[in-house]
Amino acid sequence: MKPLRILIADDHEFIRRGIRAVLEKQPNCEIVGEAGDGREAVQLAATSLPDIAILDVTMPELNGFDATRQMLQENPNIKVLVLSMHESEQIVREVLASGARGYILKSDAGRDLLSAVDSLASGKPFFTSKVSELLLNVYLKRGAAPQESGDAPSVLTAREREILQLLAQGKSNKEVATTLYISVRTVETHRSNMMSKLNLHSMAELVRYALKNQIAS
Repeated sequence: MKPLRILIADDHEFIRRGIRAVLEKQPNCEIVGEAGDGREAVQLAATSLPDIAILDVTMPELNGFDATRQMLQENPNIKVLVLSMHESEQIVREVLASGARGYILKSDAGRDLLSAVDSLASGKPFFTSKVSELLLNVYLKRGAAPQESGDAPSVLTAREREILQLLAQGKSNKEVATTLYISVRTVETHRSNMMSKLNLHSMAELVRYALKNQIAS
């Protein structure tokens, strides 16, 4: 039986080591790569072809949700398990929208990590009990009063979220352009479009939006 090929991405090395230590004890698991940020995780996924990717939500360069989207665009067969320190309906919505198949809290990882990996390997989704309650709340509220304009990350395109995260992390327009291989003018255009969409009027307001919506940490 072929071992499960697993990629781990978290910007905290001790968390990556902890996850790796647990999984390496399992005879059916093979760690094929570790990444410290979302962009590196996407690049590693393209070369190492993991069966399962375990991603932190709040990573530098590219958050876990957008890293998930990019991974699945490249390889739809990857099963993504999202880890987060926080529990909120907003995060649950983003997990589902990104295409991830599982979501567990870091506080529950010691108990649920192996069950989550086994479930995803079998083609089934996995959510810890706390997250399942939030998921039910999201389902029950669906169709209720619409969110206020500009209040959800889905208002922005994938490229806009990517640029916003880098700007919120303190990169200049030129640095963002270099990172994404686009022109400075393109960055400026995206920033202007985001501010118009969200009805925001300064970079400080954009940064607050990014932090509030888990686009940047």
